[in-house]
Amino acid sequence: MSFVCPVCCEEYIFTSRLCPSCQKIKHYCSIYSRARLMEVLDSVFSREEDKQNNKLKVEINKEIENLKNKVLKPLQIKRGEEVD
Repeated sequence: MSFVCPVCCEEYIFTSRLCPSCQKIKHYCSIYSRARLMEVLDSVFSREEDKQNNKLKVEINKEIENLKNKVLKPLQIKRGEEVD
């Protein structure tokens, strides 16, 4: 007999089958349905592929701008140009 919660495997249990946190998740499944709970979790914690690509593009553009600023600012200062 195991004394660890079978869902999260993190908390020890002695008087029930699930720890309080996992019991709450089970309760949400019974209220909203497992399909609805999974839909909400996926929409909150997962990114769809097109959103992943958009995030990647945003991060790449940020990195490009950071590199441009690192390169251009010293050149502008050297030339005596106004720096933003």
